[in-house]
Amino acid sequence: MITRRDFVTTGLAVGGATLVGLQRASAQDAPPIVRPKSNESPPQGDSSFTGVVTPNGASLPHVMRDGVKEFHIVAEACVREFAPGMEVKCWGYNGQTPGPTIECNEGDHVRLFVTNHLPEHTTIHWHGIFLPSGMDGVGGLNQPHIRPGETYVYEFTLRQHGTFMYHPHADEMVQMAVGMMGLFIVHPKHPRKNQIQRDFAIMLHNWQVNPGTYRPDPSIMVEFNMWTFNSRVFPGTDHLVVRTVDRVRIRFGNLSMWNHPIHVHGHAWKIVATDGGEIQEAGQWPETTVLVPVGSTRDVEFIADAPGDWALHCHMSHHTMNAMGHAIPNTLGVDQRGVAEKIRSLLPGYMAMGESGMAEHQDHAMQMAGPKNTLPMMTGKGQFGNIEMGGMFTVLKVRDGITSYEDPGWYAFPAGSVARRVG
Repeated sequence: MITRRDFVTTGLAVGGATLVGLQRASAQDAPPIVRPKSNESPPQGDSSFTGVVTPNGASLPHVMRDGVKEFHIVAEACVREFAPGMEVKCWGYNGQTPGPTIECNEGDHVRLFVTNHLPEHTTIHWHGIFLPSGMDGVGGLNQPHIRPGETYVYEFTLRQHGTFMYHPHADEMVQMAVGMMGLFIVHPKHPRKNQIQRDFAIMLHNWQVNPGTYRPDPSIMVEFNMWTFNSRVFPGTDHLVVRTVDRVRIRFGNLSMWNHPIHVHGHAWKIVATDGGEIQEAGQWPETTVLVPVGSTRDVEFIADAPGDWALHCHMSHHTMNAMGHAIPNTLGVDQRGVAEKIRSLLPGYMAMGESGMAEHQDHAMQMAGPKNTLPMMTGKGQFGNIEMGGMFTVLKVRDGITSYEDPGWYAFPAGSVARRVG
């Protein structure tokens, strides 16, 4: 058996990061494989920092060994429920996509074992993290590829803090398209003056899952039909529950093929950090929409000072829809009387759509039996009726005096505070 002594070399420090040899390791040396349960967030050691909540996801536990934080990451196939009624055959890490969030502290020395259970080779790139070149994870450039069945080990010291990501740098077009990515969060060495009460982490991604199918199509470059927060679409996305006057941080990571303008209702936030580092307070300004470019992270903060149910979503309208079609005729304003009856004689259940907009058909569409494993394009119900959304959409729920962060249900509006019909 190869021991740790066989593959870990020490003694050379480069800019505060310990340089060790990246080599094949024995899977027996790695911590046990852990497939975290949804929303399981293990303690990360330093109680001065608020643990990160990954909606519809989890953080990855570690073990301490001789002062080193050890993690075991397994690249493998998995099944992800995008929302009730739709499951997708993906690739990910430790049984999920995105992979479990890795949480550490600035100054930690980390050892990350990576076992490949995929049918092809892979690597992991630690996106945005300063480390020795031999740990950067670009297959062929910085290391040999990790072949099926092999375990490799990465080891370095974390000398910065912020929101970073991890993903393959091998056959990226396929591996990232089918879900291989995760967030890597490093808490600062020193406590901040304004403590965060709620700290959320959300990975943005796009997919092409053709109606009636189960596997993402990795050959699509632009015209995707599913848009996800942490590999879930509305109405399957967890709501973000906060207490009134909580200081809230939301960390967005984007490894999709599109830029995403993420918009919050009822509040304004400030961009406080990118994957390049913190933004000094003098350089921050209030926004209600943050643009998260491809291949980047953005951290926003705000005080949740407005009780209610508030939409939080991408502001590209087609990114808040499911199972979209692109190459279809424009029927807006077209008189389709008689057309539906003729087509129904050939295709029972057919419904002409789009003459006066899509909303006219949402009640029917939500009840119609579409292709197997395919969600309605716009869906979700609120206390006043259909929300008519999908994709990158969730609800920020701000509540007075709550004693837990369990979902409190829909907001109880004070009398006279809801828009009403007058004509």
